[in-house]
Parts: sequence; C-alpha cells; structure tokens
Amino acid sequence: MEPVFWFVDNFTKFLGPFFVACVVLLMFAVITIAYVIGLPYWWKKNPQVAVVLVIVGNWLKINTLFHYYMGVMTPPGFPPQGVIIEEAVSICRKCIAPKPPRTHHCSVCNRCILKMDHHCPWLNNCVGHFNHRYFFMYMVFISLSTLFIMIFGVEIAYKEVWLQSYGEGDIYGHPVRINDSQIIPVPEWDNNTDTELPIEERHDDSAARRRAITFMAFICSGAFVALTWLSSWHSRQIANGETSIEAHINKAETKRLAAANKPYTNPYNYGTTDNWKIFLGIGNGNLRYC
Repeated sequence: MEPVFWFVDNFTKFLGPFFVACVVLLMFAVITIAYVIGLPYWWKKNPQVAVVLVIVGNWLKINTLFHYYMGVMTPPGFPPQGVIIEEAVSICRKCIAPKPPRTHHCSVCNRCILKMDHHCPWLNNCVGHFNHRYFFMYMVFISLSTLFIMIFGVEIAYKEVWLQSYGEGDIYGHPVRINDSQIIPVPEWDNNTDTELPIEERHDDSAARRRAITFMAFICSGAFVALTWLSSWHSRQIANGETSIEAHINKAETKRLAAANKPYTNPYNYGTTDNWKIFLGIGNGNLRYC
C-alpha cells in the first residue's frame, strides 16, 4: 500500500493550488451571476426586497470570503522547535521530534500538526488548532449562502428556465395565431429607423441567461447538500470535544474497552457548551486553547 499512499499524498499536494483556484473561480462565478441576473430581477419586482437582499447577500459574501481566506492562509499550528515540551506524550516517527497531546503527522504537509483534524485539499492546508474554526465557519456560511441563493433564485429559475424551456416562454413582437393552433411572433419595427428589432440577439441573450442560471442551480444545490451534511458532521464532533482523527480513535477505544466491560471517557470532552466555547475561543481563557 505504500505506493498508493505516496501517490495520494503527492497528488493532493501537487493539485492543492488548482483546487483553491477552482473554489475561488466558482465562488466569484456565482457572485457575478447573482449580481447580473438576480439583483436586477428583484430590483425590478420589488426595490425594497432588493435592498434587503443586497444587505444580507453582502454580509454572507464577506463572511464566506473572509473565512475561506483565513482558512487558506492561517497555519494550522506546529509543535515548537528546539524547546523542551513537558506535555509531550510520544515521539513522531517521521519528524523524530516530541509530539504534544492531540498532535498528528500530516503526510501531505510532512509536518506534525497541533490538534490536527484533516488535510483539506480545497484549502491546500491542514485543518488544525489555529484554523479549524475558519474552516468550519466557511462551511456554515457556504451552506447559508447557497440556501439564500436558492430561496430567492427559484422564482427566477422557474420563469427563465422552466417556462422558457417547457412553456411558451416570452414571445417577441406581436403574437399571431396560425390556423387556430400555432402562435408565431411577428417582429416589431423601430419607428425611428424603420428597421426590424434584433430578435435573434434577444434569444441568444435569453439562452445565455438560462445556461448561467442552470449552472448556478447545480453548483448551489450540490454545495448546499454536501457542505450542510459536512457541517453537521463536524458540529457533532465539536460538541463531543474531538477532531475527525480523534473520532476514529475514540470509537476504536470505546469498542476495545467495551469488550473488557470498561467505559471509555474522552479526556477532552468538557460538555457540549464548554466544547463549543473552547472551539469558538470564547469564555474561560484557560480553556480556549485546549
């Protein structure tokens, strides 16, 4: 299995910047479509609602971009070098250095990470002690943002995509019924220039809008389902006072001790409320960095 692990580690490390670029491009594509198609639609329909959407939408956008930037740029935390670590519980076989509690070696970064959760290719960074909160809040704000877009975009999608594709859609010009069945548009004329209006260009623009809305629908629905589920999973771990790695370790230890009729207690579980306070960095200062 060593060649497989080597391939995965190097593959993830090599494509990390590409994954980050993809995330950034997708976020800005969705934001652009929302401003170009969504905002004008709601402004025309109800300016008061549009103002509220701008305020809420920009709040979600700023928080999403901020937490993603911080998740990418913030180091996860590394054991101090060249000092004696009294709390060290073992020696890392890869780094040949003391490992503080809750520290694990990342094979992608090739370093020991404090309170390591996992290596995230979409951040091109390990998720650990100092950036776990940014990673989690990014997922939460992506879930909220995509839900926000879907709620206020479903009406646009219905009118622009569904009715245009499966209904009669918008008819440009004067509708004329032929033989009591088919309706065809008779082009309008510009009274000032006596030239026919460019109907084909309107159809091209409408097709581009439909493609953009369809693209946005797939991206937002997929991101909402995936990240909402992932946020819920991480929320449960945070409430239990454990990381993704520790969840597997604690599960194995619980099963092992259960065979001997002994209970297993997670030493870092301070209760749901205190676990969340520690994770978010609020409350008792003595606990915030545990």
